[in-house]
Amino acid sequence: MRKSLVLGAPLAVAVLALSACGGGDAAPAETSGGASTATQESTGGDASGASLTIWSDAEREQAIKDAAADFEADTGASITVVQKNFEDLRADFLSQVPTGEGPDITIGAHDWLGEFVESGVVDTIDLGDRVNDFEPVTVEALTYDGQLYALPYAQESVALIQNTALVGEETPATWDEMIQMATDAGFAERPFVLYTNGTEGDMYTSYAFQTSFGAPVFVQDESGSYTAEVGLGGDNGLAFAQFLSDNGSAGTGYFTDTVDYDIGNELFASGQSPFIVQGPWTIPTFTDAGVDVAVGPIPTAGSETAAPFVGVQGFYLSAQSSNALLANEFLTNYMSTDEAQQALYEADPRIPALTTVAEEVASDPVIAGFLTAAQNGVPMPNIPEMGAVWDFWNPVQIALINGEDPATVWPTMVGNIESAIAD
Repeated sequence: MRKSLVLGAPLAVAVLALSACGGGDAAPAETSGGASTATQESTGGDASGASLTIWSDAEREQAIKDAAADFEADTGASITVVQKNFEDLRADFLSQVPTGEGPDITIGAHDWLGEFVESGVVDTIDLGDRVNDFEPVTVEALTYDGQLYALPYAQESVALIQNTALVGEETPATWDEMIQMATDAGFAERPFVLYTNGTEGDMYTSYAFQTSFGAPVFVQDESGSYTAEVGLGGDNGLAFAQFLSDNGSAGTGYFTDTVDYDIGNELFASGQSPFIVQGPWTIPTFTDAGVDVAVGPIPTAGSETAAPFVGVQGFYLSAQSSNALLANEFLTNYMSTDEAQQALYEADPRIPALTTVAEEVASDPVIAGFLTAAQNGVPMPNIPEMGAVWDFWNPVQIALINGEDPATVWPTMVGNIESAIAD
């Protein structure tokens, strides 16, 4: 089951030194089409004999090859695209780059970034003014300690999905408005489906409700980079914990620990509930069942904007690439064009990171709804400390839904997370 864009893949090996093709400063790219003039100027006019290796999964392979063909024609360099099993990419990149056997560039998920940086396997990239052409959350996701480490190309988040035949098309702005809409439509007992992965818990899907109380999992600095400071504690965190409890078995009963992926989708697809928070990967299930859906931002349960996790995919540059400048040119002037980003979208329909292409595909109202939700969102933390969170965070969701005391279990969870990070 897909839950986020935390899928990724690495790619980055270089074979020949760029000095052999006359280096130079990187130049800004056009927003569409080729970039032969800029590339020739910044590589000294001829990169014949230089080569790049790129790792890709099967879905994106052809889109990368198409951009590579233009690059090869313009520069004289050669690009080899190596298809790898998606499941192998992360581990292979981490193990092979230090030995010099990895690629120059790899596709990958943004939440791998912290591990990549701490392991010394990725290098920064320079988009220059082009950075402003991308959706801000996608740049933020691939930034670590204030430095950009990858070219973003896709984004994805959950959003509020509603059955328009049951509650119309107007998106509720608040939790209370949503509950009232569902109640008025005859769904007082089950106004909303909260996916909890059954008894395991799933705070990924619920995160927007938590952020609406002002309780981020980690604090972000001014650059948007995540710090290791846990933001779950204090009054704001307790207020969210109380919200979970109030809507669990001790309160309204809207939340239960019985909703796994299939059950949640069935409840919504069969018209047993008019609202659900899920991702774009569920839309075919609903439309195949004959449901007319509307998609929009997640309603706030607290006093702040409901900010879901956003998953981002990008192209990473290997720290061991012998042709780092040339690789940066390929990313900046070829993979960041409208044409390339559209091709990547068509190969695997995730909302493009490039704003012009994202807005174009958002002519579809369903995609527009997911884009709006993502624009409210924040990247899932890309720091290694996130690995200490899930084993405590998810079970506490279930404990609160099942009636345990928020004032006890939530602070205990925060302390356990902070201790695990310190260790």
